[in-house]
Amino acid sequence: MKAMKLLPVFLLFVIASCSSVKVYSDYDNNVDFSQYKTYAFHKKGIDRVEISELDKKRILNAIDRELSRKGMSKSENPDLLINILTKEREKIDVNQYNAGWGYGWGYGWNPYFWGGRSTYVSSSTEGTLYIDLIDAKKKELVWQGEGVGYLTENRNEKEKQINEFVAKILEQFPPSASKK
Repeated sequence: MKAMKLLPVFLLFVIASCSSVKVYSDYDNNVDFSQYKTYAFHKKGIDRVEISELDKKRILNAIDRELSRKGMSKSENPDLLINILTKEREKIDVNQYNAGWGYGWGYGWNPYFWGGRSTYVSSSTEGTLYIDLIDAKKKELVWQGEGVGYLTENRNEKEKQINEFVAKILEQFPPSASKK
């Protein structure tokens, strides 16, 4: 009976752990991340990103929100410069299956094969968002986060999806002492 009570809790954890965004991060082991309290966006780098201005604004707002939750603040004289980079690629899936009956193995035409073959082709766009944190004084990359997931053109879902990408990536910043 106790197992039945724990089943909904277990299912909630399973559903919550399934995310549509895969994240990775890398960082300089020799850096003390506790020294960074302020940030600014690296305008030259962000201006070169080839996405719509609206999507840039959504990404930068999401980064602002996540870093402020971590106690960091924007500054004219920042400790960190933040840059973003995006990539996308089209994924095409082709599935073929038999829609009928058939006998045995063989090559070529089979007179005992009824039905037909069906082919299903689908495409989707996979996007990657990189968030680079650069030491403003040394001008060196100290942390990089990467999020990979499927993109949507649905305007209602886009902001939610961007917020999820950024939140999942910045969840790994700063690196904990146990990860070092």
